[in-house]
Amino acid sequence: MIASMGQSSPDLRALPAAAPLYDVFDSEPGVWVVGGAVRDLLLGGAPVDLDLVVEGDAVAAASRLGELVVHERFGTATVVVDGHAYDFAPARVETYAQPGALPDVRPAALEEDLLRRDFTVNAIALGLDGRLVAAPHALADLDARLLRVFHERSFVDDPTRLLRLVRYATRLGFAVESQTEVLARVAVASGALATVSAARIGGELRLLLREPRAPAALTWISGWPLGVRIAFDAELAERAIALLPEDGRRDLLLLAVTVRGVRVDRLSAWLDGLEFVAGDRDAVLVATQASGSEGEDLASAIAARFRGQPVEAVALAGALGDPGPARRWLDDLRHVTLTIDGSDLLAAGIPQGEAIGRALAAALAAKLDGKAPDRAAELAVALSAT
Repeated sequence: MIASMGQSSPDLRALPAAAPLYDVFDSEPGVWVVGGAVRDLLLGGAPVDLDLVVEGDAVAAASRLGELVVHERFGTATVVVDGHAYDFAPARVETYAQPGALPDVRPAALEEDLLRRDFTVNAIALGLDGRLVAAPHALADLDARLLRVFHERSFVDDPTRLLRLVRYATRLGFAVESQTEVLARVAVASGALATVSAARIGGELRLLLREPRAPAALTWISGWPLGVRIAFDAELAERAIALLPEDGRRDLLLLAVTVRGVRVDRLSAWLDGLEFVAGDRDAVLVATQASGSEGEDLASAIAARFRGQPVEAVALAGALGDPGPARRWLDDLRHVTLTIDGSDLLAAGIPQGEAIGRALAAALAAKLDGKAPDRAAELAVALSAT
């Protein structure tokens, strides 16, 4: 039975992301904020993006808010206003023709829509008029900080919920209800994840990797059958993250730690199947091949070792060996540049071609080692190298 209450509703109007909704819909019935946004609001958060369910035409409602992107298969739409994203969907129920397949949908009442969701704590709706509607167990589970599925086929129908279970549990610090935990273990052991397209697994994995507590989540899923061997080393990851500079990608570094040891060709095919963009795929591949860096005092030798590598690979190399050279490269040496360039060498009479590159490389090595402290010294070293 669905619970409906008004007096316990949070103040939606105080939420900056809700202002555009009230500007357009005011307190119009049939437009509901749902899911994780309501959960987080009830927990004291201030979500910046909102999911909405419309009892009616969701695309038409979204078009009233602003320029939209329509997802025709499910009759949904996305609008971005003032930096806030709004996902509109019609109230609907879902059926699954086979395990892991995308659902077939049909219109339904709000109460039915809430019952199709992944976990009870995400099955709460807040109307623009202040009404709060929650599925059975939803509010009690939220108070108890507990994740519970609605039925025993939940992870079979949509196995991506397994990854969401891990992501929510680690992010929110929620426990998993006992029967839900049993169902999750059975689904993983029975190969439910293999029934889902690699692209959907990839989407969930990328979200998980970007979580603040991603290391805990990756430890949880180590050993899961995701297409390659998943074996997260938390201590190695901690050392590597300590070396990663601000312009590095923590998510890619964590993934590289997790899949180290997987053969490169197999790993490349797996990442392509998960629909990682080429640059991210290549950074992970290079990082997984990192070997421990050795102690090295000569700056030019450190540069020769690490130049051209993604910073994630350098951080992992440092974590696997002596961190000193990796730290020097990441913090200082990679930023060293020459004051001269090819035009200076052409003006000095060096013919265009490979000699220019060799001369500049020699000048940079000398500068790194403190042997070319100014422009004149750089040029002298470059000319002597030709």
